[in-house]
Amino acid sequence: MKIGIIVAMDKELRQLQQLFNDGNVRVEKCGIGKVNAALGAQKMINEFHPDCIISSGCAGGNGDDINIQDVVVSSELCYHDVYCGKAIDDTTVYGQVQGMPTRFKPNADLLEKAIKTGAKPGLIVTGDWFVDSKDKMREIIGHFPEAKAVDMESCAIAQTCYINKVPFISFRVVSDIPLRDTDASQYHNFWDTVADTSFTITKTFVESL
Repeated sequence: MKIGIIVAMDKELRQLQQLFNDGNVRVEKCGIGKVNAALGAQKMINEFHPDCIISSGCAGGNGDDINIQDVVVSSELCYHDVYCGKAIDDTTVYGQVQGMPTRFKPNADLLEKAIKTGAKPGLIVTGDWFVDSKDKMREIIGHFPEAKAVDMESCAIAQTCYINKVPFISFRVVSDIPLRDTDASQYHNFWDTVADTSFTITKTFVESL
């Protein structure tokens, strides 16, 4: 089975490259944000032809049951910064690209195996915004109160995989809890103290496939 893993940053790339030396697993960096994520996913699909793609990296967390270094796995994904309006199609909802699903869902078998690793299932919302203030997080959670994680890549990779009919799932290590933070200090502390085990759930998941 060929597995593609996509991360956004060099910090994440270094962590994951240490865990995989199998030629059937390719780890690549796409860069930060939705456009980079979509381009990276399409490149992975075109060149490597994976049987599934995993988005891995860090994210801001949300919810009383979520703490720093927890891992959230995508049970659903949508955008927190997309609104196509109702002028043409009044069935399109906030967070949905017109013509695409309301929410992208991972492959059911992949999700079942992911939950067995100890990852916490939940909605991941994606947008081109680093959430460094409580006000911004409150705005996002106002639209998506059930969201467990907020990132800048996962849904764009999910949309690309949906179009290409490639199974997809996202794992996100919680680096900070914006509603319990000030000026993203938790995020910076996370990278100073990140444990070598932070991305091992991704490794455990890959080994289960």
